[in-house]
Amino acid sequence: MHLKEHISYCPKCGAKTFSFDKKRFVCSSCQFDLYINASAAVAALILNDNGELLLARRKFDPMKGTLDLPGGFVDVHETAENAIKREIKEELNLTITSLEYFCSFPNTYTFRENDYYTLDLTFICKVESLDDLNVNDDVSAVEFIEVKKIDTTEIGLSSIKTIVSTFQKSYKN
Repeated sequence: MHLKEHISYCPKCGAKTFSFDKKRFVCSSCQFDLYINASAAVAALILNDNGELLLARRKFDPMKGTLDLPGGFVDVHETAENAIKREIKEELNLTITSLEYFCSFPNTYTFRENDYYTLDLTFICKVESLDDLNVNDDVSAVEFIEVKKIDTTEIGLSSIKTIVSTFQKSYKN
């Protein structure tokens, strides 16, 4: 469900003249604008020494129990690079030593019956060691799967399916 179906009063003047216009809400009483932009999110592609990709199981909805790439939302005033390092430390207790931008894809992230729009920025990450791997936060488990053998139908989020499919096509072991 889009936010436009929930928001009808202007947060500035309180008038019920707040309407959605393509990508923003506009108040015809006070001319207040509220833009609906994509939130930034990050995802990590982490390979082990056998060339298998680390995939996480989602601990919570949306898409609880499905495969995902580890990562999360970028905080306000945080770079994507710092966000991926923070998220990987929080979720997996791993320290990223290097990262390289791979690609980005848009996503509609439905949470508590509201659609939020994200732009998922993906990085190929190297970690200090996998010895301290420990699942926390939004992750219930991890699996290492050969890149070419990943069944993308087990991945819940559409952007992550596209990212993994794109990585599979480009991957040369």
